[in-house]
Amino acid sequence: MKTAFLLFVLLFSFSANAQPKKERVPSYFGFQVRPVFPTRFIGEPELTVDQTDPEAVFMTTTISQRLGYSFGATVRAGLTKLIALETGINFTQRNFDLSMSVPDSSISGTNDLSFISYDIPINALFYIRLAEQWYMNASLGVAVNFAPTNIGVQTNPIGFHYFTHTGILTSKVGFDLNANVGFEFRTEKSGFFYVGGSGRVPFSSIFTLATNYRFQGYSSSTYGEVDGSFLSIDFKYFFPNIKNKGEQFKPGPIVQ
Repeated sequence: MKTAFLLFVLLFSFSANAQPKKERVPSYFGFQVRPVFPTRFIGEPELTVDQTDPEAVFMTTTISQRLGYSFGATVRAGLTKLIALETGINFTQRNFDLSMSVPDSSISGTNDLSFISYDIPINALFYIRLAEQWYMNASLGVAVNFAPTNIGVQTNPIGFHYFTHTGILTSKVGFDLNANVGFEFRTEKSGFFYVGGSGRVPFSSIFTLATNYRFQGYSSSTYGEVDGSFLSIDFKYFFPNIKNKGEQFKPGPIVQ
């Protein structure tokens, strides 16, 4: 996480000093919040894995992604009047429903699982001016993700029957394709107000779901790759750049 924070600071510092003062395009700081929706349009929100080994106890598990959320800080570094670099750092929580069963024994159960990650998006942002204060935005880029730990839950539906579900990370760092489109209303004194939509598609599975069923001396296991793609509705606010009134500080020699 320290590496991600340092990268965020370096990107912001570079963008703020990349152009001469006379030609500098404004940069803006803000925050965003968004609900996260699973969808078959860009991914696979549901996964079912079965135990097919004839020597093991037959069982089945289904994991279904449901509504989650994300929030964080965002920085828009102006490159030209109609092009910017947008980055930031976000917290994202994906939520899942679990259902499991051993059909031969009429054993079934349900549980839920949450997966959190932190990401730094790096997007090329393009503006289309629609009116004096209205703009349409479109952006495309990648997001660097950090998942801090494996996740897991245990379910005891009845008696000595136990199901254990573990989300195993293949890597703590991953990458997503990130695309956004939306509209914003700009005011000089109150800032920018943005609403839009995003699509997030991981380049690889976010974790491997390992399921284990135990009953006395019997045991059975299954594995499957969880997609994690989602669509979201984005709400962003950027603070206005307010110039200080009065005489500005001018660097010079220190006078005692």
